[in-house]
Amino acid sequence: MECPNCHQNSSRVIDSRPSDENRAIRRRRECENCGFRFTTFERIEQAPLLVIKNDGTREAFSRDKILHGVMMAAQKRPITSDQLDALVDHVDNAIRKQGVSEISSKEIGELVMNELANLDDVAYIRFASIYRQFKDVSGFMEAMEDMMNKHGKEN
Repeated sequence: MECPNCHQNSSRVIDSRPSDENRAIRRRRECENCGFRFTTFERIEQAPLLVIKNDGTREAFSRDKILHGVMMAAQKRPITSDQLDALVDHVDNAIRKQGVSEISSKEIGELVMNELANLDDVAYIRFASIYRQFKDVSGFMEAMEDMMNKHGKEN
């Protein structure tokens, strides 16, 4: 592995542990040339997944786009970055378990909303307002009722 500091190819692993719900291995490395420490991740290479957008176009699935969306919805909320990463992991895992090569952005949005509903009501409503593109108060009220129904089923 090339050292990001001195660009030499001699490093040693000083620590390894599972990451991302056992779907990756996090390795802490130390360059044998300059002593710089850095982290690498080893992941299983997965088949490409395409997202079918609302206009019918297709693009490569991006975990980062989901993370960005939930980060925006969770701004100034008591939600940690670890919780957001776990949420994205759950969505990614749910999609991969379906064994499909294509999935609609609508299905992804619904999976994200289900996860957010369990995490934070305000973040859920924020995400829903953008995802569902509320055109009036009735759309907002519908999302509120959905959230209230989900909480009612849990109690």
